Amino acid sequence: MLTTIKKRLNYGPTQLNNAAWSDKKSIAAVLLLLHGDPAAPHIILTRRANHLKSHAGEIAFPGGMKDRLDNNLLATAIRETEEEIGIAASQISVLGRLPVDSPRLNDVRVTPFIGWIDSPFNVKPNPSEIDAVFNFPLNILLNIKNYHYFCLGEGNIQLPCVMYQDYKIWGFTLKVMVDMLNNLLDAKIKLRYPSWDEYNQSGY
Repeated sequence: MLTTIKKRLNYGPTQLNNAAWSDKKSIAAVLLLLHGDPAAPHIILTRRANHLKSHAGEIAFPGGMKDRLDNNLLATAIRETEEEIGIAASQISVLGRLPVDSPRLNDVRVTPFIGWIDSPFNVKPNPSEIDAVFNFPLNILLNIKNYHYFCLGEGNIQLPCVMYQDYKIWGFTLKVMVDMLNNLLDAKIKLRYPSWDEYNQSGY
């Protein structure tokens, strides 16, 4: 799997220059950090602390908003990864960049980067931001039977999710991983998302 990802990234959006978004206030970057067996890699995911003001308790990639001192969005992703889970830049091999995307109900523009870290390694979750860190097998996403749908809030909006141990993976995190597998591995995973009209009618 890793070999194919690297090959496809060579022909995809791998440029690390993100000047196009340098004048935007609401920009962020995340890191999809792979490790383990190159044929069946895992990805490092976090569960955000429950006391956070936004996305509390949700599953996420290491990452966050661009700081004015960050030279570029790759620097943002790497800085946030070290701050959140204690993995330094020297341990990370950057493989490339995925297309800029936005969470469905948020105007933040997020740039996902893909990286690799050799095993063994240690993570040190920052308790002010992170409740847990876990390793998620990407192969789980290749089986459509592992996807389920749940109702968001008290409305009738149904969103796809994947359960892994005690973690519910959904939203932007799930979408970015599925898009990566579809674009780089031709996974042909088709998920059902609500339309904008359905969101508006739900009042969410």
